[in-house]
Amino acid sequence: MILANEVTKRYGDAVVVDGLSVTIPKGGITSIIGPNGAGKSTLLSMLARLLKMDGGSVTVGGLDVTATASDVIARRLAILRQDNHLSARLTVRDLVTFGRFPYSRGRPTLDDKAHVERALAYLDLGALADRYLDELSGGQRQRAFVAMVLCQDTDYVLLDEPLNNLDMKHAQSMMKTLRRATRDFGKTVVLVLHDINFASWYSDFVVALKDGRLAAAGTVDEVIREDMLRDIYGMEIQVHAVAGQRIALYYE
Repeated sequence: MILANEVTKRYGDAVVVDGLSVTIPKGGITSIIGPNGAGKSTLLSMLARLLKMDGGSVTVGGLDVTATASDVIARRLAILRQDNHLSARLTVRDLVTFGRFPYSRGRPTLDDKAHVERALAYLDLGALADRYLDELSGGQRQRAFVAMVLCQDTDYVLLDEPLNNLDMKHAQSMMKTLRRATRDFGKTVVLVLHDINFASWYSDFVVALKDGRLAAAGTVDEVIREDMLRDIYGMEIQVHAVAGQRIALYYE
């Protein structure tokens, strides 16, 4: 599991994450939701040790992210940030191979190459493997970056807005792939999402933030509720049951 205890982040006088404590269960998909400025990406970055905390602590699978060596953390936890643009001209295969760096240190073995091919196939990128990233659509590039993260072969995968640049069809395909990864490989996937319907449909656990604080955490049935969403987003939202799942409709 991932345990955040009294995590705080400040920028000058502005408190972006305010003494937040939450336990994210091991296994399945956990979605972090909330309005813009709620602190979602900041929290994710602190969980992954990309951003220094001003207070509190985080453990991932029992490892203190602040005190544990980088190479050890990199074999337990992988993260994909929103700003995942590269200036270097790389092929898809080159990019995905970066996911093996914690193991190969830039000298891929046969085992590393097998992981790369498996990740390419898993994200249906085989036909694009030798194409350059700048020749791909935004959605294809996003799939390539997710393949790189999965290729790192960690227990925990953190994704910041992985549905960026994806239309509805490809966003659905991405969520199905991530859910399948939790089942096929026993991974724990934690992702920041703006679309609460994707969070509702595919998540096992939901963490909702508001103004840098924890507004709610629990199962979809516990969090995706009209009263809860009204308080979090400050607007009227209807929740309906469809095919055994909850979906939200917004209205003025």
